[in-house]
Amino acid sequence: MKIDEKVYRTIWPITGGVSPKNDAIFSVSIIDQTSLPHRFKVKELGTLDEMIVAIKTMQVRGAPLIGAAAAYGMALAVQEDASNIHIEKCANALLQSRPTAVNLRWAVNRMQKIVADLPLEARNNGAWREAALICDEDVQINHAIGQHGLALIQAASAQNTHKSFNILTHCNAGWLATVDWGTALAPIYKAHDAGMNIHVWVDETRPRNQGASLTAWELGKHGIPHTVISDNAGGHLMQHGQVDMVIVGADRVTSTGDVCNKIGTYLKALAAFDNQVPFYAAVPSPTIDWTIQDGLSDIEIEMRDADEVSYMTGLTGDGTIESVRITPAHSHALNPAFDVTPARLVTGIITERGVTTPDKLKQLFE
Repeated sequence: MKIDEKVYRTIWPITGGVSPKNDAIFSVSIIDQTSLPHRFKVKELGTLDEMIVAIKTMQVRGAPLIGAAAAYGMALAVQEDASNIHIEKCANALLQSRPTAVNLRWAVNRMQKIVADLPLEARNNGAWREAALICDEDVQINHAIGQHGLALIQAASAQNTHKSFNILTHCNAGWLATVDWGTALAPIYKAHDAGMNIHVWVDETRPRNQGASLTAWELGKHGIPHTVISDNAGGHLMQHGQVDMVIVGADRVTSTGDVCNKIGTYLKALAAFDNQVPFYAAVPSPTIDWTIQDGLSDIEIEMRDADEVSYMTGLTGDGTIESVRITPAHSHALNPAFDVTPARLVTGIITERGVTTPDKLKQLFE
């Protein structure tokens, strides 16, 4: 995707010389998402520890991007020490950084398997090749999701008598959450680029405001009409016929089609169900956890720092970025990062293989 006419991915390797063994030495560049939308910053990471901090602090975030970051984290680890003991230790450290998104575990396991099958002297180059391949595959998968979602929007809009086709999305499942294209936003980009009259309702997504800060930013950069709304406004808009479709991303999906996504997604699904608004989740296959069936009991929900609820960060009138407390000093806060939407509330799941109902998700990948 483009930022001010320059093409970017969210993560990419950069060379920094040659080791005594003639291996290329790499570091990894990321777009620091904690600085958006007010500052655009590229950050260079040279060690596994720096990558883990970037994942934990959400400088990189979104299930597919977390997977890509974990892959490059493993490559950084192998570059430091290619021994089995070191690789196992680093893999465990990465797995503890964000527990909910299954892409992280998928990428770490894939990198471990690839590296284990290589002789010691070939592991460094092999790890960097595999991490790059994971990123390229992510781009291809999300491009395909965009194409399948575009067909869905085109079919739905043919029945639409409104001036524009209104899509509501929650959190950020755009290209910032992936290596490129995005999941939930990929069909929206495709529809806009195809000349369709698309408008997006952007949930603010408290407490970290990824919708207001990230989704609105990237939609604006692409020239897509959008309106930021408070998280509690979606149901009202659906009641008044102002939402034609809901498309969200996912951090983990069960084999039966339960969708775990950013906190607040479940409430959007309930409102959509009550108002007969189609509710879709855009899901790349690495986000599907085929080992579990019940999202409510089998998915670990990450609990984040309560300060994310108690404080808000924004741009002041003099151009500085500040955090301010919005709750009484004595009040406790609870901060679950995700919730689970049961499959019964999901109209369909958009994957790289096509669109399916939750009960037929397994069949699509057999």
